[in-house]
Amino acid sequence: MDFSLTEEQSLIKGMVKEFVEQHVAPIAAEIDREHRFPSESIKPMADLGLFGFCLPEKYGASNADAISYVLATEEIAKVSAAHAMIIGSQCSLTIPILLKYANDEIKDRVIPGMISGDKLGCFCLSEPGAGCDAASQQTTAVRKGDTYVINGSKLWITAAPAGSVFIVLAMTDKSQGVKGITAFLVEKGTPGITIGQPEEKMGMNGSETCAVDFCDCVIPASNLLGKEGQGFRIAMEALDSGRMSCAAISLGLAQSALDATVKYTKERIQFGKPIAANQGVQWMIADMATRVDCARMLVYRAAALKDAGEKFSKESAMAKLYCAETAMFVTHHAVQLHGGMGYTKSYPVERLFREAKLTEIFEGTSEIQRIVIAKHVLG
Repeated sequence: MDFSLTEEQSLIKGMVKEFVEQHVAPIAAEIDREHRFPSESIKPMADLGLFGFCLPEKYGASNADAISYVLATEEIAKVSAAHAMIIGSQCSLTIPILLKYANDEIKDRVIPGMISGDKLGCFCLSEPGAGCDAASQQTTAVRKGDTYVINGSKLWITAAPAGSVFIVLAMTDKSQGVKGITAFLVEKGTPGITIGQPEEKMGMNGSETCAVDFCDCVIPASNLLGKEGQGFRIAMEALDSGRMSCAAISLGLAQSALDATVKYTKERIQFGKPIAANQGVQWMIADMATRVDCARMLVYRAAALKDAGEKFSKESAMAKLYCAETAMFVTHHAVQLHGGMGYTKSYPVERLFREAKLTEIFEGTSEIQRIVIAKHVLG
């Protein structure tokens, strides 16, 4: 078993780290404080190829592998999880769906613009009454001739105000439950689509999250993705990659908190010595470091399986569960070891702690991940 990175993977990791230090770090605290979408980062991220992981070169992508993707996501999330979420929405939840299920006209017209950063994709699954329970979808799509008419509301849609491409899951046959869910492409400017106001959140404030409403929204029948009734399967496929992405974000948050804590405990002098010299502190840091390394192995395993073309649903869920809980564990300890300073915005661990909580909720809560894992284990 080889745990070393290839030359290309190491190069990508270093390139992303340098980019983050130059372009993301200077605004990371600002966008959180001001609840501001980092629009100035979109084009530079796209130019670096960060919207083109695991995608064909024919559309302008780099075709870099999944391990490179999680490496890049981790590096970005160390400094700004909000930026990492924007990339994840493109690389995990929207472009891959279009690549596999859209017709050639849509692929050729839409995907290059998404990879270049000219168009941002949004994944519209959750609803006010349908979070983990996708079968409770109330959004409907009714076929009328060569069109579909969509009505309903979606909730928690990442980057919706900046979005141009919306992957929408809607019921075409409620009597069929999840087998009646269908996926559609809805583009910005289509009459009947309304973007709500950004939610006031605990963290991830640089990644706007909004409701998206559809009122008699008419789209061409050619905007159907896959076939009627395939929507739930399409969504679950996307969420396998999405959970891997979330795991990498969680890992980045945890590693950043650990790095900050190691630095602080070496510098903070109490009773005439650095607090890192205390055995109790050392034990806490040992636990933090061990969990971070375990989390990293789970993420890399899921990515390696994806690169190999193997099924990775269970492994992705395991990575998401463990990494999210590790992010909370590590950031909690980080704030504690920073003492009063950790409770202020003067140190980054305060923001990391707030951002880490979302990782136990989005793309399926930790409780849902346990259900997914158990189903795979029990058969």
